[in-house]
Amino acid sequence: MNVDFKAISLTPLRKIIAARMTEAKQTIPHYRVCMDIQMDALLALRQQLNAENPDNKVSVNDFIIKAIANTLVEHKELNCQFIDNEIHQYNQADISVVIAVEGGLSTPVIRSADQKTVQEITQEVKALAKRAAAGQLKMSEISGGTFSLSNLGMCGVDQFDAIINPPQCAILAVGAAKAQPVVKTEKIETAKVMRASISLDHRVIDGATGAQFLSSLREQLQNPEQLLAVKIFND
Repeated sequence: MNVDFKAISLTPLRKIIAARMTEAKQTIPHYRVCMDIQMDALLALRQQLNAENPDNKVSVNDFIIKAIANTLVEHKELNCQFIDNEIHQYNQADISVVIAVEGGLSTPVIRSADQKTVQEITQEVKALAKRAAAGQLKMSEISGGTFSLSNLGMCGVDQFDAIINPPQCAILAVGAAKAQPVVKTEKIETAKVMRASISLDHRVIDGATGAQFLSSLREQLQNPEQLLAVKIFND
């Protein structure tokens, strides 16, 4: 029987992605922890900021990067890499941001995101994304992250599970913030809810630790004014 199909050779980028993701799934014992986060306050704050400064509009993703960085300062157990049977735990939060590019993905790193304002993160993400689309990123700009973020909310996705990018030990996957009924002070109201799913390396991070991280992250995102505070300095 003849089958009509088109054979497509893997590009160099797709070969790298295939090799790394296969390695990650084969060698890392993944598990996931999920949590719903109410985003109404953050969305309102973002709208206000963008109205005040239309030339440097911040995205929801920029807020999430900042919230992750702040949370990693509190929960350093997740701010780590697993190398040669050792856990390398870091003080600074270097966030790898998964960006779609032609033919695959790129993961530019926002260095020391915990030390940057949301507006500084906005400018850096835009610059890195532009250079990623043009294939101009250096190896030093896409390697060495301590934690990853993958966001498909702009595609209308409710929830998904991401594959850890070794030697990192965690990646956060977030979907769209959608209107849902929630219980507030014993009353049913409507809120914009985002589902966050974190994939963790069970060799390094246990379930309770991952749950504590998500709880702290939810606190950051549901009280977004603290994300605009003066830069946080590590001990």
